[in-house]
Amino acid sequence: MGMSFPDRPVRIGVQLQPQQAPHYGKIRDAVRRCEDIGVDIAFNWDHFFPLYGDPDGPHFECWTMLGAWAEQTSHIEFGALVTCNSYRNPDLLADMARTVDHISNGRLILGIGSGWKYKDYREYGYEFGTAGSRIDALAAALPRIRSRLAKLNPPPTRHIPLLIGGEGERKTLRLVAEYADIWHSFATAKTYPAKSAVLAEHCAALGRDPASIERSAAVGGETGLRPGAPVGGLIGEAETLVDLGVSLLTIGCSGPDYDLTGAEALCRWRDTR
Repeated sequence: MGMSFPDRPVRIGVQLQPQQAPHYGKIRDAVRRCEDIGVDIAFNWDHFFPLYGDPDGPHFECWTMLGAWAEQTSHIEFGALVTCNSYRNPDLLADMARTVDHISNGRLILGIGSGWKYKDYREYGYEFGTAGSRIDALAAALPRIRSRLAKLNPPPTRHIPLLIGGEGERKTLRLVAEYADIWHSFATAKTYPAKSAVLAEHCAALGRDPASIERSAAVGGETGLRPGAPVGGLIGEAETLVDLGVSLLTIGCSGPDYDLTGAEALCRWRDTR
């Protein structure tokens, strides 16, 4: 059984994947529509090439885009799902996050993970290392990010929520227990309870209440609801995850069209629960 956190409202996120859209205006329009339909959080991702569809198709960079979203939007939260720790010095990343936090008047979520996409590393000249070395680098970066945020002048407008993506039981979930406000799991409804139990063990070792960590998961597969597909399966998947303790449900959405049908259905479901 998963833990239920009834005091947490269910929130709906949309990952606007910055791929296959040759004109940035398509992404700007999708962000506007997300805010219009009542999405709680708009995410992008931190890659340099498309993950789905044409691998050499159009693609835009993550953090410059977040700066634009900060200025464009008025009430939606937003962030990266997730930033690749390897691509930026952690003190610089903290300063970037603080700046985007101020531009948005306190609506940034700082999503981060250890990185995994070999093509990004190879093409942009980053050392790929191993899965172990990348998670070790993330472990070294998180206290630096926390320290730099505490030193900046002016300071952030609020405690910037830190979202950590991943589910490695020995290292990643230990970092989630120590640092994260939000845990984004790539687990399914079948595998989620066991991962959640491991996180609870790490929290116990640190003296932290596991219920203080918001649980986040994807719904609808890699790129969300297919055009014309019924929404019943999507809502059923969301209900199952909420029953396990997940309260932030994010649906993927790819360019060039950024079809928000699935997101609209999830927002309606959220509002009628």
